[in-house]
Amino acid sequence: MTWLTWRQFRVQALAGLAGLALLAAYLVHLGLAIRGGDDAYRSRCGAGGDCARALAQYLGDYQNTLLYLAGLLALVPALLGMFWGAPLVARELETGTHRLVWNQSVTRTRWFTVKLLAVGVATIAVSGMASLLLTWAASPVDRLAGDRFSTIVFGARNVAPVAYAVLAFTLGTVVGLLVRRTLPAMALTVLVFTVVQFVVPNVVRPHLMPPVTVSRPMTADAINEARGLGSITGGPVVKGLTVPGAWVSGTSELRTADGRPLAQDRFDHCFRDPPRTGATGTFGDTAVCLARLDLHVVLSYQPDRRYWAFQWLESAIYLALAALLAGYGRWHVRRRVS
Repeated sequence: MTWLTWRQFRVQALAGLAGLALLAAYLVHLGLAIRGGDDAYRSRCGAGGDCARALAQYLGDYQNTLLYLAGLLALVPALLGMFWGAPLVARELETGTHRLVWNQSVTRTRWFTVKLLAVGVATIAVSGMASLLLTWAASPVDRLAGDRFSTIVFGARNVAPVAYAVLAFTLGTVVGLLVRRTLPAMALTVLVFTVVQFVVPNVVRPHLMPPVTVSRPMTADAINEARGLGSITGGPVVKGLTVPGAWVSGTSELRTADGRPLAQDRFDHCFRDPPRTGATGTFGDTAVCLARLDLHVVLSYQPDRRYWAFQWLESAIYLALAALLAGYGRWHVRRRVS
C-alpha cells in the first residue's frame, strides 16, 4: 500500500518539492540580506547615530516584503488541502479504482490509513520546512518590530502553520471521502478551511487565555501615541494604543479619575477650543487639553511571554480537529463506503 500510494502521489510530491526548493532559495537569500541590514542598523545606532530613524529605515526595507510572504505562505495549507487532500480519496472513489485494491486483501481502513499517513507526512515536511525558513529569515525583523501576535505574522511562523496544514489536508481527504467527486471536494475544502481560518484568530484565539488588564494614565504623550480619538457611536474612545511586544485585545473608553466615562461635551470641548500652547504631536493642543482632565483607559492585552503558549494551544486545537476528522474518516470508510 505504501508503494502504491507513493506511485499515485509522486507527481504532486515532485511539484511540491520543486516549489519548496524555489522558496528555500529565495528565503535564504532574503534572510542573509536581512541579517546584513541588521548589522548595518546596529552599526549606525552604536556609532551615535539616530537609532529611531535607523530602525524605521531598516524595518521599512523588509517588513512589507515579509508581510507579503506571510500572506503568500498562509495559502500553503489551503493549497495542500485542495490539491493533496481532496483528490487523495475522491479520485479513487470517482473512478472506482478503490474496489480493485479492496479485492486484493487490503482492508478499507488500512487503505484509508496508509494514504492519510503517507501523504500527511509529506504535508508536515513541506509546511514545516516553509515555516522554518520564513521564521529564520524574518527573526531579526520580528525581534525588533514586536508584532509577533499580529494575525498574519502569527499564522506564518513556528509551529502554527504545520498544524494548519495538517488540518487542511485531513479536511480535504475527509471531504473527498464524503463528496466522492474531486472538483467539488477541492472547492468545498478551500471554503471550509477559509471559514476556520477566519473564525479561530478572531473568535477563538482571544479567549485561549485571560488577558492582562492595566490602567494607563492618558498623558499628552500617551494620547499622541493613539491612532484615533472619538467614536461616532457615542462616547469618547482611544484607538490604536499599544504595549511593546504585546497583543492589545481591548481598550476602554476614556475614563475620569473616579472611573466614570468622560462626558461627551468635555471631550468635544477639547477638540473645539483647545488651549493654544503650540504643542506638537498627533493631536497637539487637543492632547494637552485632554491630559489636564486626569484621564485613564483600561487596556486588555496578552504579554509577549505568552506567545509560545498561544502557538501551542492553537496548534493543539487544529491537531485535535484533524484527529477527529481522521477518526471519522476511518469509521466512514469502514461502514458507509462501497
